[in-house]
Amino acid sequence: MSKDQKEIEEHDEERSFSAEIIDFFKDLVIIVVVVKFITVFLVSIFIINGQSMYASYYDKEFILVDRFSALELGSIKSQSVKRGDVVVFKPWVSKTKEYFIKRVVWMPWDEIKIEEGQVYLKKWWKGEFKLLDEQYLNKDNYWNTQVDGGKKSNIYSVPKDKYFVMWDNRGHSSDSRTCFSYSCNATSRDNFIWKEYVVWKVLLDFWYFNFKEFSFSHPDIDDASWEGIITKPRWTASPDSYEY
Repeated sequence: MSKDQKEIEEHDEERSFSAEIIDFFKDLVIIVVVVKFITVFLVSIFIINGQSMYASYYDKEFILVDRFSALELGSIKSQSVKRGDVVVFKPWVSKTKEYFIKRVVWMPWDEIKIEEGQVYLKKWWKGEFKLLDEQYLNKDNYWNTQVDGGKKSNIYSVPKDKYFVMWDNRGHSSDSRTCFSYSCNATSRDNFIWKEYVVWKVLLDFWYFNFKEFSFSHPDIDDASWEGIITKPRWTASPDSYEY
């Protein structure tokens, strides 16, 4: 092999290696862009923090949320969120808790009445209140929705472009009944959230897996009185929506 041929082969090898490096970073950039697009506009994974949605969802449980269902991008407005849907939204009431997960119970123009622990809905086109049979609630919360810490009666009228939302763990959290507790004294706060605050709707329920015990048992849940507690993947079988 001549010296010139050897130099040419070495040059080709260097160029090939450089091309591989360039191709690698091109692919990496494409992957990052695609993943970013998916997580911003389509779906994202959340880990639930706390028991506010117990027993529908559990602390440390993984869920996949659907961004497109609540997307508003210029003239594109899907807004397929409806009564009974579990959604993730920005409450704008805390710097440490950017997102909340709650259930949309009432839509714009609806009226809500909470009386003696029971919840009633009057849809905007109907003239009477209907008692809600919220079967997704566990027995501690079923027909035990209180207002102001007691079984006081109250009526809420949902304004245009807003939602009334509640936790499923009614007795152990604050929601639209008390304008998210610590936000009640803030300027321009009320009992409702704006439609545009909703950024995701729950799509799939994955699981909570206890690696310490290598099982699906939850270390913080011991409720033998509520049969039906599972932390295995429920996929689309979780109560992420309900027909009122």
